[in-house]
Amino acid sequence: MRQQRWFPIAALAIGLFAVNVVARLVTRFGFDGDDDAGGRITIIMFSLVGLVLAVYTFLVSQRRRPSEWLAPDLVFGVAGAMLLTLVAGPFISGDQPFSGGSEGFFSQIALYAGFAGAGVLVGYWIAVTLGRDYRSRALRAYTETRQAKPRKIVRR
Repeated sequence: MRQQRWFPIAALAIGLFAVNVVARLVTRFGFDGDDDAGGRITIIMFSLVGLVLAVYTFLVSQRRRPSEWLAPDLVFGVAGAMLLTLVAGPFISGDQPFSGGSEGFFSQIALYAGFAGAGVLVGYWIAVTLGRDYRSRALRAYTETRQAKPRKIVRR
């Protein structure tokens, strides 16, 4: 089942949605009615989403080219998690998706996209900086093979 093409996408979306569910339940049962605590927990939740995506990007960028994981896995996984967070998430906290108006709805989209994009960039930049990304490893392997071959002696 893990070899299926949809598995990493679904696992990423469910993992990111689980972070949202935990944050909503903590806000609902621990800090009901406290807007300041709810705002802090929301920022912590978005930061955890960015952190999860940074770790995911760091790990997957070592094994595959960005063209293989960026568009299909990451974009669809984050889009699925964002859709679940915006549509199903409010029901967990006893609310409705558009109860905060369009301003709240679109601000959640902007926050989610911003933190997700920042997490992906940080994870990829760390992999590139450490020389652990796919391209750096391929260039290192090419250099090692070129240096390992003996020089041809030209006779005249």
